[in-house]
Amino acid sequence: MKKDWHNADIIASLRKKGTTLAALSRASGLSSSTLANALVRPWPKGEWLVASAIGIHPSEIWPSRYYEKSGKLIKSRGMTDKTILK
Repeated sequence: MKKDWHNADIIASLRKKGTTLAALSRASGLSSSTLANALVRPWPKGEWLVASAIGIHPSEIWPSRYYEKSGKLIKSRGMTDKTILK
């Protein structure tokens, strides 16, 4: 199984897209430090906000949160591809 991205890689990817975690948090109606929680603990909404800003599925950033060690998809992860983020 792939490893989760390093936090610095996530932050760098956001910077390459012209944003930061703090700016993305504020644009989502959250406190500026709230999305940092997605870096250290599972939080489906935050993971989707970060991944959407980068342009990928959150399971690419955090495979350990979306797949069992056997490689089987974890189905109870809250939000899905069909979820529309506002």
